[in-house]
Amino acid sequence: MTVELAHLALMLALSLALVQAVLPIWGASRQDAGQRERALSLAVPVAVAQSACVTLAFAGLLFALGENDFSLRYVAEHSNRRLPLPFRLSAAWAGHEGSLLLWLQMLALWTLALARWGRSLPAPMRARVIAVLGMVSAGFISFTLLNSDPFERLAQVPPDGRDLNPLLQDPGMIFHPPLLYMGYVGFSVAFAFAVAALLDREFDPAWARWSRPWTLAAWSFLTLGIFLGSFWAYYELGWGGWWFWDAVENASFMPWLVGTALIHSLAVSDKRGGFRHWTLLLAMACFSLSLLGTFLVRSGVLSSVHAFASDPQRGLYILALLTLAIGASLALFAWRAPRLAAIPAFSWLSRESLLLLNNLFLLVSAATILLGTLYPMLLEALHLGSISVGPPYFETVFVPLMAPLLTLAAAAPFTTWRQTAPARLWLQLRWPLLAALGLGLLLSLSTLHSMQAALGLCLGLWVLLGTLWHAGHALKPGPGASLLQAWHRTPRATVGMWTAHLGLAVFVLGVSLVRTLEYSQDLRLNVGRSATVGDYQFRLAGLTRRDGPNYLAARADIEVRPARDPQAKPVLLHPEKRFFPVQAMPMTEAGIDRGFSRDLYVSLAELGADQSWGMRIQVKPFMSWLWCGVLLMALGGFVAAADRRLRLAGRTQACAQQAQGLPLALSPQGARA
Repeated sequence: MTVELAHLALMLALSLALVQAVLPIWGASRQDAGQRERALSLAVPVAVAQSACVTLAFAGLLFALGENDFSLRYVAEHSNRRLPLPFRLSAAWAGHEGSLLLWLQMLALWTLALARWGRSLPAPMRARVIAVLGMVSAGFISFTLLNSDPFERLAQVPPDGRDLNPLLQDPGMIFHPPLLYMGYVGFSVAFAFAVAALLDREFDPAWARWSRPWTLAAWSFLTLGIFLGSFWAYYELGWGGWWFWDAVENASFMPWLVGTALIHSLAVSDKRGGFRHWTLLLAMACFSLSLLGTFLVRSGVLSSVHAFASDPQRGLYILALLTLAIGASLALFAWRAPRLAAIPAFSWLSRESLLLLNNLFLLVSAATILLGTLYPMLLEALHLGSISVGPPYFETVFVPLMAPLLTLAAAAPFTTWRQTAPARLWLQLRWPLLAALGLGLLLSLSTLHSMQAALGLCLGLWVLLGTLWHAGHALKPGPGASLLQAWHRTPRATVGMWTAHLGLAVFVLGVSLVRTLEYSQDLRLNVGRSATVGDYQFRLAGLTRRDGPNYLAARADIEVRPARDPQAKPVLLHPEKRFFPVQAMPMTEAGIDRGFSRDLYVSLAELGADQSWGMRIQVKPFMSWLWCGVLLMALGGFVAAADRRLRLAGRTQACAQQAQGLPLALSPQGARA
């Protein structure tokens, strides 16, 4: 009965989601104070109950997978008795139906977090945010029950399942989809705050400050999700790349770019009361792009190792949800936008102007990716032929847009609000700028011999040195103060900005060095033979058979030594060629030795008639810098989200509102930027 109870819990969650969507908005519109208070007080309990029902449904699917209940179609199609338990459980998000239930589970966690840590918000605002989340929940729960039911029973129970896709039988796939969905779904909270502000006519800086920590947390989760997906593709697919501009990769990258613009726009709305139109529209765009990514992955309009096969009816349902969300929110914006206050004036050289340029470059970048992703699909849908848009297009149009963006990233923290004197800005920036140009050109001309590498190194060093220079000035202790005291006085949002910008710099440096210095060679080796690739000697020492729980594998033992010192102690690599009998599918597991300054990468091909093994050997300098940079960016987002000023802002203004008996928009705290 566990599955039936889980199914019942999901149906009950739909009923509660409808109540959650309607009751708070109805209550907030009541003139009677008693009715209003009772309705608003029920918003949180209903949201918690709805989230609990979704959690019970998701736990029911996990239980069925863990118990090998092959009477469920989903379990029979995505699991197997010989599959290890961690992969059996991760099969919950390996297919279309289960991944939608995971989507709902992530939304339930965000709703619970808002109910728990959103108590400092004014009751009407929190109720409206919860109501918008209830609308989103109702749409996706109804989609799951009507078109993508994970609890469908089979008339005849098979003795065993079809097994999980071998590509997904990897530890990275246990964590990548949940983190990615935490980011995707987290932007629904930013969307809910924007819609709630429009419904409540709350256009003062308060709602921007309330939304900032939630948006930062969602952006950080999405960063981690993209990182794990790229890291998984690097070591699992055997080709040695980390980004292929695949349509599904682009579907996660576009909301990340727009989310980055939203974070900066929220800062202006919070500190200066400006960019309100920008902030509202960016919040809507982030959520809309998240829904678009859901449509692309589940509509069957594209083929990708990341996509789920599904039928067009499901895609049409998601497209209808996307159209409704975009259309309704834009209509509400058009209705309420005339009430927005004018943007405070600022000079052409100010923090506002540089952040505005930052947002423009990010949006244009996202638009170019959107065009390259959707244009081939549109042509095919209209029967106008088929074209392939790949890395050459994206690198040609995207990379040039990053150069001015990186220039702004280092300069903007040195500017001031409203107006900055050019002479003062030059005095602050001249040393990091000259050092970045000098070091970048020196390294490029002496070692890399590439203008593209020179540009990348100069920009990466510019962001790195500029961020360190800004942090050094900000942490300079005053008279009678220590460095530790200066550190404790620094807001966590500022520390988070430094960390994220340092991560961006390390990432740019890593990409520039990897793209310029990496080299590879395809060759064949017999056991006992060796080959020299670049500065390293690779020797195939032996082959062993290594059988896993549900696969057969040939494992190579490869010894790697510096070519100039053949007697040195070898580094051992163990690439594998696996075969999964249930799905009759071969897989390649790369052997990688990671280091601070280089990765050694070997992947096996097929066994030849002469008993030699084909293999691809790659040397990828500074690859770890790329991963460390992305992790630093995510860490910076989490540090900024933990800023106590953002968490206490709502409590302070709510207390002021309650004490004075004024609507928040009219309170003195709401009037101050």
